[in-house]
Amino acid sequence: MKFRDDIYIYEWANYFDNNCNSYYIGGGVQALIDPGLTRYLPDLLNQMANDGIKKKDIRYVINTHSHPDHFQGSELFDQEKVKIALHRKEMDFLKGVGGELYGLFGMTIPQMQINLQLEDGRLELGDQTFRVISIPGHTPGSIGLYWPAKKVLFCGDVVFQQNVGRTDFPGGNGALLKRSIVALSDLDIDLLLPGHMGIIEGHDKVQDNFNIIIQNIFPYI
Repeated sequence: MKFRDDIYIYEWANYFDNNCNSYYIGGGVQALIDPGLTRYLPDLLNQMANDGIKKKDIRYVINTHSHPDHFQGSELFDQEKVKIALHRKEMDFLKGVGGELYGLFGMTIPQMQINLQLEDGRLELGDQTFRVISIPGHTPGSIGLYWPAKKVLFCGDVVFQQNVGRTDFPGGNGALLKRSIVALSDLDIDLLLPGHMGIIEGHDKVQDNFNIIIQNIFPYI
């Protein structure tokens, strides 16, 4: 569904199986954020086609982290035509204990090349400038993708609507998660787009959400 500013939102609404929210930035960017599980990628692409977006239009697949429900579907893209992005620290994590998580869920690690290695800082995607922000805690190499011109943050599984990402999976760290959330709360955000649950729109609502989490959730992390 087209939301605004060339942002398309595809929220996962099946409560009987796990997958992530996916997002697409159109215009001159043409980037898919978190493609989700491989088995559900055809469904996502069908939804996108209904919005006039074809698979061949996608130039970038940006992964906020390497958990299967966000990253696995990346394997279905042609790496000669599409840039598949993951943070350097998450690539290292996936080669070790991060990859073991796939086995726990009876899955195999996607066999593909990461041909866009993300680092902290400025990232040019098409005609727009973004900022890659390391936000470890859910996984060691989790990132937030911040779009300063639109005041939009794609935050993966670090912060949700009045909740936070899990830290009990391999590579999780509660202290780092809290530090990451505090850092994100300092950004100027009008639209928060998390990996699960609903989006949060409006600067005051975004800040209220951070305050609720810091006051009410942090003591239990």
